[in-house]
Amino acid sequence: MQKIISQICPKCNNNQYFFKYGKDKFGNQKYLCKVCKYQFAPNYDHKIKPKKYPPCPSCSKASFIHHDFKDYTNYRCCDKKCNHSFFAPKPTVKLPPSMSMLVGKHDFKRMRHSVFLIFTALTMSFIGKSSSRNIALIFKMLYNIKVSHVTVADWCKKFAPLLDNIAVKLIPSMNFNSDEWHADETVVRIKGVKYYIWFIIDSETRFVLGFHLSPHRDSPQAHTILNHVRQFGNPRSIVSDRYSAYKLPIKCFFPDANHIRVENFKDDISNNLIESFHSQFKAWYKIKRGFNSFDSANSTISAFIFFFNFIRPHMGLHNSTPAQVAGADYNPNFSKFFKSIA
Repeated sequence: MQKIISQICPKCNNNQYFFKYGKDKFGNQKYLCKVCKYQFAPNYDHKIKPKKYPPCPSCSKASFIHHDFKDYTNYRCCDKKCNHSFFAPKPTVKLPPSMSMLVGKHDFKRMRHSVFLIFTALTMSFIGKSSSRNIALIFKMLYNIKVSHVTVADWCKKFAPLLDNIAVKLIPSMNFNSDEWHADETVVRIKGVKYYIWFIIDSETRFVLGFHLSPHRDSPQAHTILNHVRQFGNPRSIVSDRYSAYKLPIKCFFPDANHIRVENFKDDISNNLIESFHSQFKAWYKIKRGFNSFDSANSTISAFIFFFNFIRPHMGLHNSTPAQVAGADYNPNFSKFFKSIA
């Protein structure tokens, strides 16, 4: 027995003879009229416009999907003469960088020792590159204050969220639209296991725009850190080494930037700026002799970068901090700065 479908063909007004004919691209049921062979979907909403692909950035004509990947889509121009290929990131939820997952205190309340002593210990650790045992010994000799080296090590990681909140307040007043950003990664060890830390640095201000600590060294990690730093500006060029993981994320998040891949140290444009930062980072990291956990490593590295950006004066910047060169209005003087955050 034939199943009766209560529909009317919009072309021949047939109301009895139909076939179900699959579904359209919006999921609506389609029907095929047996009389005039017309296909229609009665539940289709004509107000819904079909999804448009981004126009070609070269000739502004229509495009189509050439390859579809997890984090980005590769489009190609419909004009065969142009045939331009470009990439666009998907608006999917990406994993946040490790620098946004800090654990610790947001103030100096309920601390046994004074803010001056705590900030002195942090400065000696991150700028003076002193070990926690040496800092505890100096406090005993100079101030006759007995502080455990474990307490000093705990201070170095405990106040990372507080320092990060200060950085978040000052960053909107800075300008990072410079000629070059430099990207690179290096290795640290957590409980003897290799972890990779990714850095992005502005060339003109030497400001560390972000970092990401991960056990993996692949393209998704490059997507994570570059997706985070794109909020700070649009550089003319991004300089990296020959590692292929940077190619697609830079095309996705910085389509107007020129990606310079350095082959050797003799090139006119090199990655020496971030390599110099790595040498300073490694000199401090060597005192640590590795980390005991991911959270402690992440928080301690975040505090080190805060002191590098906002507290430590750089001779190459005429004894100014990178934040001051970028346009931040604050006083990095030791005695005044710790009073303002107390």
